Amino acid sequence: MRVHTVSVANIYRLGVKELWSLARDPMMLFLIVYTFTLSIYVAATAMPDSLHKAALAIVDEDGSPLSARIVDSFYPPHFLPPQRISLAEMDQGMDNGAYTFVLDIPPNFQRDVLAGRAPAIQLNVDATRMSQAFTGSGYIQQIVQNEVQAFVLRQQGSSPLPAELNVRLRFNPNLDPSWFGSLTEIINAVTMLSVILTGAALIREREHGTIEHLLVMPVTPGEIMLAKVWSMGLVVLLAVLVSLLLVVQGALRVPVQGSMGLFLLVAALHLFATTSMGIFLATVARSMPQFGMLLVLVLLPLQMLSGGTTPRESMPLLVQHLMEAAPTTHFVAAGQAILYRGAGLEVVWPQMLAIVAIGSVLFVAALRRFRQTISAI
Repeated sequence: MRVHTVSVANIYRLGVKELWSLARDPMMLFLIVYTFTLSIYVAATAMPDSLHKAALAIVDEDGSPLSARIVDSFYPPHFLPPQRISLAEMDQGMDNGAYTFVLDIPPNFQRDVLAGRAPAIQLNVDATRMSQAFTGSGYIQQIVQNEVQAFVLRQQGSSPLPAELNVRLRFNPNLDPSWFGSLTEIINAVTMLSVILTGAALIREREHGTIEHLLVMPVTPGEIMLAKVWSMGLVVLLAVLVSLLLVVQGALRVPVQGSMGLFLLVAALHLFATTSMGIFLATVARSMPQFGMLLVLVLLPLQMLSGGTTPRESMPLLVQHLMEAAPTTHFVAAGQAILYRGAGLEVVWPQMLAIVAIGSVLFVAALRRFRQTISAI
């Protein structure tokens, strides 16, 4: 029992030492402030509007030749093959982020079109996916208009459209790019800063020779690692909280739909994984320049392929499967569900479980590598 208490005390004191060391590093402090303030604000300006393999589902309540023609008009590369779902599955699918667009064709649609009654088709759009929502809505409207017009006239023409498309934008009704850009940048910043801070802390101790001082003290490599994990993780968590309150909600006036506490909990689990990754990279690199080069090779794929910038459905299947082993993939999915769609614990618990499992593997690997490194000193 006493050993456990001493171990916790060592972890706490070593963590406090890391915080004091960070406080005396002006460049790292500047990086933290910039990343969670100006960088967030800049990222909230403009987002790409490309459309590639957008996830589309169709609720066909008519079952007519016209509705079948509309369903068959969506195909790659702009859209994935549309999935046929029931009306009861529509809301759940959009809440889970399974579909970017859901097209609802009402009953008796063909009959009303031929009778000249101008029936409405409902298009539901997950507007948090700013890279596809705006452009995809225009594509779908044009495709539906052309197919309905061709069906009625048996040829393309410029006569008035006999059916009206009713578009409903979900989660971001004004298609404001700042809603997407700011929150996505915060999610990416959590990964980047946690890896940089922990890795730089370890390399800084090696370059300054303080790692030898730690080795002659009654502390274990696990205690040294845990101290860096909780101290650097705490710094990032506090920066995230301040950024959400002052920059996102304050300066940009972006509404956060879900529980901020739940998001911070998911972020804390993710920090356990990414800080371990940072320590592992620091044991591989022998200097800060080498560590910086490794960061480029690791962080860019993690951020670009995790689904934060581009939906994972548009990526090759091999990349999708490989990125399942990255904690950022599950953190992005959980973070977007919480911040964008107001998801609760009952929705994001699979991602949380995956982050814990991946983080445990990374921590064990980093601890083993760290022990091998200090034994060679």
